[in-house]
Amino acid sequence: MNLREVGRLRVLEALHAAPRSSRPELVRVTGLSRATVSSLIADLIAVGLVTEDEGADETEPRRTGRPAQSLSLVPTAGYAIGADIGHQHVRVILCDLFGSVLWEHWVAKEVDRAPEETLDLVAVLVGRALQETGVARARVLGIGAGIASPVELGSGALGAEGIMPGWVGMRLTDELRRRTSLPVRVTNDANAGALAERMYGAGRDAGDMVYVRLSAGIGAGIVSSGRLLLGARGLAGEIGHLPLIADGLICRCGNRGCLETVASPVAIARLLSDSWGHPVAPRDLPGLIAQRNTGALRAVRDAGDAVGRALSTLVTLLNPQLIVVGGDLAGAGEDILEPMRAGVRRHTLPSAGEGVAIVTGGLGDGAEVRGAAGLILADAPQLLSTTPTTPSATAEPA
Repeated sequence: MNLREVGRLRVLEALHAAPRSSRPELVRVTGLSRATVSSLIADLIAVGLVTEDEGADETEPRRTGRPAQSLSLVPTAGYAIGADIGHQHVRVILCDLFGSVLWEHWVAKEVDRAPEETLDLVAVLVGRALQETGVARARVLGIGAGIASPVELGSGALGAEGIMPGWVGMRLTDELRRRTSLPVRVTNDANAGALAERMYGAGRDAGDMVYVRLSAGIGAGIVSSGRLLLGARGLAGEIGHLPLIADGLICRCGNRGCLETVASPVAIARLLSDSWGHPVAPRDLPGLIAQRNTGALRAVRDAGDAVGRALSTLVTLLNPQLIVVGGDLAGAGEDILEPMRAGVRRHTLPSAGEGVAIVTGGLGDGAEVRGAAGLILADAPQLLSTTPTTPSATAEPA
């Protein structure tokens, strides 16, 4: 990368971090000379990556002479696709550079034992998104995919044994790239949810936070100093498999008494079925909670206490300022949040637990798919910096 390319990247990074800026501000932020910034901006405007407002930039203090004009990235200069692959659904979205959702579709699908069918479905939905929005495939920066399985860093191999039986060892990155001819990045669903809440939701002002997904699988996405904490192999945050009960039920991971065996919607439904003597499904829980069924409320609160105990370990080790709760059980609201708070307070080093807020996510069941797209959008400046500096490079599709 030559010096001009480095400068181009710096300008794009600055405009990505601050959607509305000005030439004087870019000079301050990038450390580049005024002449270099002006030249780079002229190139970026010419290729359709940057736009300049006619009005003055209100963030700049008023000075004599011509006011500084506002610059921003063109939202349609690039796009990202997000795919959320759960145990029983597939959701795909198409976003612009600022994460605004332009197209979305959700399909109920039994995923765990049908990897080929599921990935074919994702490819079909990607094609539909492009066709129905008129976005050219060449304008898509990539696909981000979140999946309900541990994902190994680097290889993208799924550690899905006992979790998604048909997917064990599959390299999702390669499979999706082959089907779509687009760059692909993959992470687990909890990491995707954490990224989304950090970029767009309840964690926008939190540099250190934990996102907890309470669904059929329980996992955590950890943000430390503003960055996802992945671990050596990308497996950080698998709190669903922390052991809580020494002689508890055998978990699908092969261990006993893991958090998932006592605090997932599946575990709660199983407990109520055994207690009441008739089948209760996880999908029944929201209705039972809304009806204030005393047995269901007790089971949910006990689950919240168990999650709080597990989170107390993370709070002591990582000292986050915020815990954001998503997934199916987040809909229980204070009925699960308050026991979680009590569990954290009771089992955490007091100085570490002070001031930790526990809240529901701001993005609902769309967190994981928006975070998947965010995997691509987080790298948008680097991806856009390779766009050729010719006026036709970003011409609208015919």
